[in-house]
Amino acid sequence: MSATERNLTAAHAEVKAEIARTDTKTALLLAFVGAVLAGTFTVARDVPLNTPAIVTGSVGLALLVGAAGLLLRSVRPNLSGRHGFPLWATLTAEEIDAAVACDLAADIAGLSRLAVAKFTCLRRAVDLTMTGGALLILAALITAGGAA
Repeated sequence: MSATERNLTAAHAEVKAEIARTDTKTALLLAFVGAVLAGTFTVARDVPLNTPAIVTGSVGLALLVGAAGLLLRSVRPNLSGRHGFPLWATLTAEEIDAAVACDLAADIAGLSRLAVAKFTCLRRAVDLTMTGGALLILAALITAGGAA
């Protein structure tokens, strides 16, 4: 195996590992957002809320729902993609060997674009989650302080 082939193989493995790490982070954040949404609805149902708390909390909840949407988009399977399972499912064993032998660099480029798209969605979802959480905390403080 030449140095170029080793480097391509290492780059391919690195990109796939980055996708796996991003998917793991996305799954954990999605579970957290779901728990925060469920907890918020449970608490809000039993607490008398004033108008500023309702408005602030509603915006916070909307941001959390938006974050959940971004997270789901990030892990949505790409069945129309040129790389990975959909491509391999349409090829014979010999065609797969030929495609892997000559298209490793193209696969790395495609997977890298996929990784960047996933990472971008995750990053935006984290930003929305932090902002939504801050607004929910503000709504709780408004409720606890009794601001009218």
